[in-house]
Parts: sequence; structure tokens; C-alpha cells
Amino acid sequence: MIELRAQQGDTLDLICRRVYGQETAENVAAALDLNPGLADLGVVLPTGTRVRLPDPPTATPTVAVVKLWD
Repeated sequence: MIELRAQQGDTLDLICRRVYGQETAENVAAALDLNPGLADLGVVLPTGTRVRLPDPPTATPTVAVVKLWD
């Protein structure tokens, strides 16, 4: 689990983009599940608000295989 504090002007989707490299509905929903009451603070989080995020998924690299002759 990742714990951080909101910086000035942070929104939850911006934090997800910074941590995960993208903001998806799944990332934001998972973060809201871990932080009850966070949505009640408004869109722009107060500076210093503690935010917990789930660990980023470990993706296995995929290699595209191209067959020249079948």
C-alpha cells in the first residue's frame, strides 16, 4: 500500500496519474475504497490530506511474436 499526502491543488485523479502513470476509473474507485470520507472533502483535496493507494499492479511484459512464414 502507498501512503502519501496531498499537495496544493491535488485531486484524486491527479494523484493516481502521478503514481500509476494513468488515471482510470478503477484506480480512482480503489483509492476511494481505501479512503472513506475522502470524497466528502471535495474535488480539490486540502493540502496535507493523507491518501492511501493500492499498490500498482505488477504487469508482466509481453513480447509480440511475428511469424514471417506460416
